[in-house]
Amino acid sequence: MSNYYQPPTYPASVFESMSPSDAALPVVVVGAGPVGMAVALGLAQRGVPVTILEAADQVSFGSRAICISRHSLEAAARLGFGAELEKIVLPWVGGRSFYRDQEVLHFRMRDADHDVRPPMVNVSQSEFEQVMVDTIDANPLITLHWSASIAGVLRADDEVTLEIDTASGTRHLRARWVVAADGGRSRMRELVGIRMQGNNYDGRYVIADIHWESELPAERMVWFDPPSNPGSTIIMHKQPKDIWRIDYQLDPSEDAELETREDRIRDRITRHLEWLQNELPWTLEWHGFYSARALALPDFTQGRVLFAGDAAHLVPIFGVRGLNSGMEDAETLAWQLAAVIHGNAETALLQAYSIERHDAWRQNVANAGKSTLIMSPGSHGYRTTRDAILALSVTRPEFSHLINPRQSSACNARISPLTWPDPADVTGIAAGDPVDDRRVMTADGADSSLGVLRGTGFAVLGVNVDAATVAAAAATLAEAMAPESVRAILVGDDTSDSSVSVVPDSDGAVVAALGARDGELFVIRPDGVLLCRLDGVARVEEVVRHLSLGTAPSGAASAADSGPSIDPAELRRENVWMGLSDALDQVAERDREGFLARLALLLGSQAGQREVEEAIAAAADPSLTVPVGANSVAVGP
Repeated sequence: MSNYYQPPTYPASVFESMSPSDAALPVVVVGAGPVGMAVALGLAQRGVPVTILEAADQVSFGSRAICISRHSLEAAARLGFGAELEKIVLPWVGGRSFYRDQEVLHFRMRDADHDVRPPMVNVSQSEFEQVMVDTIDANPLITLHWSASIAGVLRADDEVTLEIDTASGTRHLRARWVVAADGGRSRMRELVGIRMQGNNYDGRYVIADIHWESELPAERMVWFDPPSNPGSTIIMHKQPKDIWRIDYQLDPSEDAELETREDRIRDRITRHLEWLQNELPWTLEWHGFYSARALALPDFTQGRVLFAGDAAHLVPIFGVRGLNSGMEDAETLAWQLAAVIHGNAETALLQAYSIERHDAWRQNVANAGKSTLIMSPGSHGYRTTRDAILALSVTRPEFSHLINPRQSSACNARISPLTWPDPADVTGIAAGDPVDDRRVMTADGADSSLGVLRGTGFAVLGVNVDAATVAAAAATLAEAMAPESVRAILVGDDTSDSSVSVVPDSDGAVVAALGARDGELFVIRPDGVLLCRLDGVARVEEVVRHLSLGTAPSGAASAADSGPSIDPAELRRENVWMGLSDALDQVAERDREGFLARLALLLGSQAGQREVEEAIAAAADPSLTVPVGANSVAVGP
């Protein structure tokens, strides 16, 4: 019997035929993957009935997307399935990378005492989806139809008609809005007649799940050019229930059809586990194949068809941004589409969704692209520099940051047309940034968190003002955005209004994390993104007016999207790596050695004799070019 999780199979729902006089459904979601179901849960939470159509007859099988970020766990909590999900996940905080058999990187993600959740957890996509299905089954506003594939789309100005193939024949559904969340091979994208744009990378990976009762730690482990599979790259991740995910790279000369046969997969995995001195039995449970792609639609809104998740954009798998970015899409789209449906906002609000989530794709590609150039360099220049970085990192750890996988983190919405310009001279969190959940203590001494206090909708957080001011601001927003919930939070000591949650913040940690000034109001969106920072309550009505129009006062945020801060020395090495790689790709093959000699002479002339001699000695170290002892494996903590 297989040790792997076996999702149940559901009977296909029966469609009642709908006559042309019937009212169109408010929203139809195409695709019951994590993104489609998250959109449905977010809409239902706001009182919008949703119908989901899924071509398959069950949740997906196999690990697929296994790494769930802290931000996605926060989204799951807001959408109502976080508690059940967190019961079955396996947390982890870091990982190790090896060149051949030498450790060259040990990284850890942020895991502070104030964090409510771990930075990352592992769980198979099958189980992630099953928790969502169980939550949907209990929601009377959501109807999920299995075995319902889309055969045709007819679009009009005010509705969309879907032709659906079902077990009982062809049916038609009319919808005011359609959310296309049907994955990377989106049928909806094909029927609407649009194509993604971007880049395909050369790297091809076989992926497999095995049941293996190993005591190796739950961390991301990567081997570059391991003795077990020379020339390849192997990734290992531990999942719950003793399931291990193994990804390994195929050489460009290898036949993917041949190498994805089970006997070839077993052979590769056997060689690697034997090299790890494994004597435990294991079984192959599932396998698949992927290649790295960075593609997106130019516009995620196509009339009344709205695209989300892999149907809208694809990112390279390295850094685990696919599902996690899709969960951000879902939360953002749910509250914005609900606001339009309830008449609280113009349809222009949905263009804001497209702009900010397309920019989020750009942010993800910027980081995932660098990871891909290390994991699967697609040119001579990048292969040469990647191998040099790995070799140098054995004895020169300052180069190891270039190997860091740049794990997924929440994207910002600084350039969104909804994001307000920050007041002058502010520090700390900028409008458009995600507001992290963090542990806090309330005025009555109870342990809580900002996420719990914020709830599932908007929140107005005031800093050292009177409670009545915060309550009034929240009431103004609630009246305009109903039925969206709005919570009022005060960081301070005024407990005079029972409708306001008070966080005394005696150690000043919350104020410091926000970079807040006394008297400021922070308006937080339902998806956890900071909408604006205001000096007082007077401008809240202006916030409401601009939300309804889908714009901010300036039309765009004033904060520059500079991304996360980076150490100047690390940035210099990164620029050298990428600049040198590009130059090697542009130099004629016959002149590469001459180019490197000229470059070394030019750079060496700017350094002292001792530095030049040390650099030459380090680069000439023979241990950097020949494998070291094949039995000195160290993969533990």
